[in-house]
Amino acid sequence: MLHEASRSSQQKRRRTIAALALAAALLAPLAAALRTAPAAAQDSPAPTRVAPATAEATAEPTAEATAEAPATGAADATAAEIVDDEGGPVVITGEVAYTDPFFTMGVASPMVILEDQAGFVDRNERFIMPPASQTIGQITSDFYESPFTYSLALPIEPQGTLRDVDQDGDPESGVMIFAVAYWTNTWGDPFLEERDLSGGGWSTAYASTRVSEEWETQREIVGGTFVVYALDDQQGFPSGFGPDGLLFTEDDPIVTLPQGYTLVNMDSDPFVFSRPAEAVVDLIEPEGVALDDFSDLTYAEAFDGLLEKLRNEYAFTEYKNIDWDALGAEFRPRFEEADADNDRAAYTDALREFSWRIPDGHVHGPGPGMGFQEAAGGGLGIAIADVEDGRVLVSYLTPNGPAEDAGIELGAEIIALDGTPIGEAVENAVSWFGPYSTEHVERLDKLRFAVRFPLETEVEVTWRNPKGDEQTETIEAAAEYISFDMTALRSDSDMLDLPVEFSVVPGTDYVIASITSFADNAQLAIQLWERLITTLNNNGVPGVIIDMRNNSGGSGFLADQMAAYFFDEPLEVGQSALYDKSLDEFTTDPRNVDRLYLPDESLRYRGNVAVLVGPNCASACEFFSYVMTLEDRAAIVGQFPTAGLGGGVADALMPGGIFFRMTIARELDMDGEIHIEGKGVAPTVEVPVNEETLFGGGDPVLQAAVEWLDDQR
Repeated sequence: MLHEASRSSQQKRRRTIAALALAAALLAPLAAALRTAPAAAQDSPAPTRVAPATAEATAEPTAEATAEAPATGAADATAAEIVDDEGGPVVITGEVAYTDPFFTMGVASPMVILEDQAGFVDRNERFIMPPASQTIGQITSDFYESPFTYSLALPIEPQGTLRDVDQDGDPESGVMIFAVAYWTNTWGDPFLEERDLSGGGWSTAYASTRVSEEWETQREIVGGTFVVYALDDQQGFPSGFGPDGLLFTEDDPIVTLPQGYTLVNMDSDPFVFSRPAEAVVDLIEPEGVALDDFSDLTYAEAFDGLLEKLRNEYAFTEYKNIDWDALGAEFRPRFEEADADNDRAAYTDALREFSWRIPDGHVHGPGPGMGFQEAAGGGLGIAIADVEDGRVLVSYLTPNGPAEDAGIELGAEIIALDGTPIGEAVENAVSWFGPYSTEHVERLDKLRFAVRFPLETEVEVTWRNPKGDEQTETIEAAAEYISFDMTALRSDSDMLDLPVEFSVVPGTDYVIASITSFADNAQLAIQLWERLITTLNNNGVPGVIIDMRNNSGGSGFLADQMAAYFFDEPLEVGQSALYDKSLDEFTTDPRNVDRLYLPDESLRYRGNVAVLVGPNCASACEFFSYVMTLEDRAAIVGQFPTAGLGGGVADALMPGGIFFRMTIARELDMDGEIHIEGKGVAPTVEVPVNEETLFGGGDPVLQAAVEWLDDQR
C-alpha cells in the first residue's frame, strides 16, 4: 500500500476545472477595478513572490521573540504595516514542486484551490470546506512534470467561512482565511466532498502553509502564507504566533487588516502583510513526504544513508528480527569495493542481494538484470505445483518441450532433481523475485525457479507418471519460457484491463467484478465501481463475487473507500504507526485512524458477497479484503492467503537512478495488532490444491464462490 503519511498529503486528490478557471480569469480585470487599486497597479508591475518556507525560516516563534508583543484585541490594535500595497491580489500564480514518486499515481483530476482554513482555526479535524468556498484555479503546465505551475484568479467576494480571530472577546464578523492548496477530485461533482478530503480538516502537505512535523505540535501551521479576506477595515488578525508559538490562540499579537485580500507571510516575526495585485505563491512539499535522494553520493555513502533510514524508519525491524548493524557490516565492504573499482554491476548486485535479506515483499531494489537470464534462462519444459497430500506434480507441460520429449506426462510426480529430493530441491532454489513477506508466496516462486537452470545444463530428473513406474532421465535445459510464464502469479493479467470490470457469471444470476488495481485512474475506478453497484441494485442481483486475485495494490485509502459501498456503518478499520523523529520511536496518532466514509444509501449493496483472493492480492488489495472480513461482510475464497504485505511504503533514490523501496508505515488493526504483514488475509472458504482442482478444468476458486453464494439463499 502506498504510504499515506497524513490525511492531506498522499490522499489529497482534486480536479482542475478549466472552464471555472477561465471564467475567474475573465473576471479578474473587473475585480481589480472594483478594488480601486492605486495607480501603480495599472502599470502591470512584476508579480510579487511570496517564497515558501525553507529550512532556515523561523518555524515556531519563541516566547522570547514575541514577549514584546502582548496580545491585543482589534479594538485597540494598530493597523498592519502593508508592503507592496496595490489594493490586494487579483491573481495568484506559483509552482508546485514534488519529489515524491507516488505524487501523480491514480490522479485524474488535479486541482489547485483556495482552501478554507476554518477547520484549522477551530482545530476541527472533520471540517468539510463548503463547496462555495472552493475557488478552483487552473493548472498551467504539465502536471506530470515537476514542478507544475498554476494560476488562481481570486473572486471579487469569496464565499469562505468567517472566523473572528482577534481574541478580544467581542463578537465581530471576522475574516475569511485561506491557504492555496493542491488537491485531486475523485468522487462526485467538481468540488471536494468528505471522501476527497479524506474526512476533512486542513492540508498538511502541498499547500502554501507549512505544518509542524513535531509530535507535540503535529498539524499545527507554523509557517508559509495565508490569503486573508476582510469584509471591512475593522477586523483583527495575528501578527505573530505569540509566546505559545501557536496560531489563533489567546496570546496572539493582533493588528487590523484593510478591507479585501491580504497575503500573510508567517515565515517572519512579526508576520509580513502584503497586497500586490499579482502574487506568486509556491506550494510546499514537507520534508516528511519528500524523496530521500542519495544519488549524488558514492556507492558506500549512499548505502550508509539508506541503512540509517532503514535503521530508523523501517516499520517491522523487531517483528522480523532484522539486525541492521550486522547487515551493514556484511554488505558495506562490497559497496566500498564497487567504489574502488568503479564497478556499477558489482554495486547493483550488492544492492539487490541486500534487499533480498529483508523479508518484506514491499522491499524493492534493482531488478533481476542479466544475472537472472544467466541463472534461469533454461527450462525443462515443466511447471510444478505442491498438492495437499505432499507430492509435487507437473502442473504444466510445454508441448514438444524437453520434458515431454523425455516421456514426462502432465500430472507426473517429480521425485528428485539431480538426486536431491524434490522438497529439498525446491527449498534450496533461489528466486530472483524476492524478497517475500510470507512463506507461501516464496514457496510458489521457488517452485518456479526449481526447474530453471542455465542454458544447456544437463539435469537428472526422477519422476513417476500418473500410471507408470519411477524412472530417471537426463534432460538438457532449453531456451523455453512458456512453462515459466504459465506459473507467474499474475499470468492471467492483461495490461489493457480497466481498473474495474464486471459481467454475469455464466449459468447463474450472480455478477463477478474484478478490481485489477488501486493504482490506476482513481476517478475512473470510482465511476466504474458506482456503475457496478447501481447495476447490482437496479437488477436485484442476489450475490456478487469480487475477484481480487490479480490486484497488486495501490492506494490503501481508495481500497478502504471502495469497500465502504458494502457497509451501512462508518467503521474504523485500522491505524498506522510511523517513525517520529522528535520522539525517536514509532507512534500512532488517534486522529489518523482509517475509517470508512459511506456513500449515499442508494449506492450501497446489501446482498451477499464473496471475495476471491490469492498470492498476487497484495498491499492495498489486502486492505480491501481485510475490511470485507469485518462484521463477516463477505466470504474470503481462495487456495492461498493473500501476499501478506501490510504496510505503507516510501522510496529512496540511489546512485544510478535506482529507486529502493521500503516499508515505513506499520499497519495495525483497531486493537493495535499487526494484522496483515507476514500473514495475509486467509480464506474463510479454502479451496484445496489437488489433482481435481489442478486438472479438472475451469476455475475452482470461482466455482467455490458460486457454491457458497448458493448456500446463502
